[in-house]
Amino acid sequence: MNRIEGQIRGIKGMIERRVYCDNVLNQISSVRSALDGVSKLLLEKHLKSCVRERMESGYPQVVDEVLKTVFRMLR
Repeated sequence: MNRIEGQIRGIKGMIERRVYCDNVLNQISSVRSALDGVSKLLLEKHLKSCVRERMESGYPQVVDEVLKTVFRMLR
C-alpha cells in the first residue's frame, strides 16, 4: 500500500508538472494493476476467514454479500 500511495503522489506530481499525458496514463495503469492485486489478495483472505466464519455460524446471507462485492470488483 505504501508503494501504491507513492505512485499516486507521483502521478499527482506528474500532472502538476504537465508531464506528457501518455506517461501519466501509463502510471495510472500501473496503479490500477497494483490495486487489483491487493483486491484479489484481500478477497482471498476474506473468503478464507470472514466468510468461512460467518457460514459456520449460520449466516448464509454472506454469500450474497460476497457476490455483490465480486460483481462490483468486476465492473
